[in-house]
Amino acid sequence: MDFNDYMKLWNYAHCKVMDVRRISMKAGECISAYVVPSSLFLMSIRGSGSVMLDGAAHPIRRYTVLHTGKGVRLDIQAGRGGLDYYSVYYKAGIPASGQNLAELSRRARPFDYSYSFVPESPAALHRFLSDMFKSFGTPQALSPLHARALLSQFVHELLIQMHMQSKGVEKRGLAAQVVSIIHDRYAEPITLEALSESLNYSVPHLSSYFKNRTGLSPIDYLIKVRIDKAAALLLETDATLKEIASGVGYQDPYYLGRLFKKYKGVSPSRYREEHAARRREEDCPATTMRSSIVPPDSLVYTDISDNHYQYKMSDDREEDLFMLKPSGTLLATVLLLSCMLVISACGANNTAGTESAQSTAAPSPSDLPQTKTVSTINGDIEIPADPERIVAGEYLGSLIALGITPVGTSDHHLKNPYFQEYLKDVENIGEGNGNLEKIMALDPDLIIMDDTYAELNEQLSKIAPTVVIPFASLKTVHEEVSYFGELLGKDNEAASWLADYDSRMAAAKENVLKTIPADRTFSILEVSDADKSIMAVGADFGKGGQPIYNGFGFKPPSEVAAEMADPGWASISAETLPKYAGDYIILTSDSYTLDKLKAEPVWSSLDAVKNGRVYIWGTDRSWYWDPIAILSQTEELAAWLAGL
Repeated sequence: MDFNDYMKLWNYAHCKVMDVRRISMKAGECISAYVVPSSLFLMSIRGSGSVMLDGAAHPIRRYTVLHTGKGVRLDIQAGRGGLDYYSVYYKAGIPASGQNLAELSRRARPFDYSYSFVPESPAALHRFLSDMFKSFGTPQALSPLHARALLSQFVHELLIQMHMQSKGVEKRGLAAQVVSIIHDRYAEPITLEALSESLNYSVPHLSSYFKNRTGLSPIDYLIKVRIDKAAALLLETDATLKEIASGVGYQDPYYLGRLFKKYKGVSPSRYREEHAARRREEDCPATTMRSSIVPPDSLVYTDISDNHYQYKMSDDREEDLFMLKPSGTLLATVLLLSCMLVISACGANNTAGTESAQSTAAPSPSDLPQTKTVSTINGDIEIPADPERIVAGEYLGSLIALGITPVGTSDHHLKNPYFQEYLKDVENIGEGNGNLEKIMALDPDLIIMDDTYAELNEQLSKIAPTVVIPFASLKTVHEEVSYFGELLGKDNEAASWLADYDSRMAAAKENVLKTIPADRTFSILEVSDADKSIMAVGADFGKGGQPIYNGFGFKPPSEVAAEMADPGWASISAETLPKYAGDYIILTSDSYTLDKLKAEPVWSSLDAVKNGRVYIWGTDRSWYWDPIAILSQTEELAAWLAGL
């Protein structure tokens, strides 16, 4: 079935949820020859298995979504680890009033269509089904309405993800998924453990990754969102602090008041008073204007007492109504100025014609293009051809590579040790991707952001042209630096920096391979100081993966090579550590030393630890993977390896 038709029909569908179930199957358990009584969505949430829909096989792994229609034979076989899933039975139809839609529905039968789909961002889908299951099981009068609303949200999210994946749109980063969940559910109790479980990451990995990407912990970001929502409610409504607290996720209004003052610098009541006074000034501009060429008359848009000021009738004909009707004196002045301009232009043309016979004049700076149009994920936008005041929430490494110093950047970039010498006079725009008020005060002529903070980006576009580049959409250093070279008119600078980058990377690799055979295996590991959990990562998550795997060309142990490529990381236990440990280990830890590793039984059994082939560095240096950091890390690791 055509996917556009499928989306169109869902837009007009009327649905009723018949049943919602959460099923747990044991290892090897089967459900055979079950005839589906209505349209069905099924989503696996744990384990694996296989499903047959009228004999057509669909493999099941975690977070696989299946859909089928009434009368289809369903067979389910749980895998070795069992299988847990939600099933939603529903009935849907298209209104008969839309004849074309009804005919399309009869022909396409969208609610009987069988398919399976593996979403790249399953957390929202899981959340809608979980809430639907809880709501449907309660005897409240509005439970059916709530379940129907949640089904619509589930289908909406599902269709968006199906559309994005069919178009090859990049998978949203982990930080963007956390941000999305927080913005959707900020008024509900949210814990770090619940976030980690819904996204299938360990708590330490989720927390440290998010803080590296945004400068905030997930809980600090949640507080920031709640305070911003509370501030908006203070300005836009007459709600009491108690009502606002309940609306943003706090039961105690006094606690909200203390948090609000900490983050905004004033109490909620004072904040409301100050901004109310500011709005009164903004909403009451002067009613007269002074001008050197227009008489100081009051601005009168029309002499008609009602709102029909667009046209006035004269001799039964409609004519445009000028906002300022010119007087005789003003009209004469305008005609005189027009004549002077014509005479001046003729003289200029004659002079130019004479000079052109002798030489061609060079264009003045004012003749050069002042702006250019660029394509972004938010459509075509017009940006300055030569921006002078850039605020960069992200992609700072590429700007530095091009010799550009922004006027402002976010707090976590200012802490980047590889940027210190370049950002001495750069303003701090705040945590995350920055604070709206601080960015506005810098009067930027161009703003550069990634797509992590969509709501902030929408507001920033009203301040200055805002170029949004999705996180991880620029795959390599070459691709990223070249993109910004073209965007900012620095193609020559980009080419020069990349040539130097290639030369230094090649020299580092050559020095390493003189000492370390190319067939040696490497592991990129991180140990959490909080709970000693261990994470192994591939080439796309910092911590030295880019230099080791991409720069030097080394490989992880063959047994885990596929896992390090997709999904690119693994939470591992101490017992499984030997399987992930290569001949050499690059370890991120803020507390371990080589002597401490040798004192622990599992670590001390590894050849890399026994032979001192472990490089230990802290999160403050290992976490970054911008072009400047990658080059510095490559040379740092090369010096260590070449010295072994």
